[in-house]
Amino acid sequence: MTTGRFHGAFTALVTPFKNGKIDEEAYREFIEWQIEQGIDGLVPCGTTGESATMTHDEHEAAIRICVEQVNKRVPVIAGAGSNNTREAIPLTQFAKNVGADAALHITPYYNKPTQEGLYQHFKTICSEVSMPVILYNVPGRTGCNMLPPTVARIARDVPDVVGIKEATADLIHVSDLVEQCPEGFQILSGDDFTVLPHIAVGGCGVISVTANVAPKLMADLCKATLAGDMDEARRLHFKLMPINRAMFLETNPIPVKTAVCMMRGLDLEFRLPMVPLMPDNLEKLTKILNDCDLLH
Repeated sequence: MTTGRFHGAFTALVTPFKNGKIDEEAYREFIEWQIEQGIDGLVPCGTTGESATMTHDEHEAAIRICVEQVNKRVPVIAGAGSNNTREAIPLTQFAKNVGADAALHITPYYNKPTQEGLYQHFKTICSEVSMPVILYNVPGRTGCNMLPPTVARIARDVPDVVGIKEATADLIHVSDLVEQCPEGFQILSGDDFTVLPHIAVGGCGVISVTANVAPKLMADLCKATLAGDMDEARRLHFKLMPINRAMFLETNPIPVKTAVCMMRGLDLEFRLPMVPLMPDNLEKLTKILNDCDLLH
């Protein structure tokens, strides 16, 4: 399977806040560090970026700032999804207008559409705004699972849909996607724990939480696996596993944002209903970051 443009390690960026607003200076500096570390691409306004608690103006600002700072050095996949098709269209149009390379579209959450509803949702968005689209399937958060035959149907019928972020952590599901989707359809892992096997079965990379704190390691893991260097891939896989576990001590993005703020000396600020780590988990996180030489 060809890798296409959207391959390797993409960071699902955290969004730094300060005094209730996006901390633009910290955000730009963080994006710059990610690129210096060799990340393959960036994803603003995903789950990890706390998009669910942003206003539309903030959502657009986070995308615009990211696109500006990146300045075409790596691809930017802008979060533009919604459980309301009519709301997703202008978000996608904005991402296109400011120069994002693709839009990331989650399956509609809460309203639990049928497989036909999922097909019509994505087809309608792409009929209104033409730009590359990466689907996002994460049943654990949305309450619905987009099945491989539906993804394959969308991939065949809607040319702008070029890939999927698949976050079921189900390698049979991933294998079915590779088998059923057209050649060149880009299947990115949405689960940091399964990057190596995901790529080994035919995926092309990851949209990663862990890459916020270990971008070079995650990029190197993807490169090694895509190159077929399985000894190096296994070494990096096991080096990353303690960090992966730390990033999910509690609900994402609580641990990863805590880690980023610790590493970069930023004020830690969440928006309800996200709250700080419990003290025992903060202790565990700090120990793992120290053990992995991520705190200097």
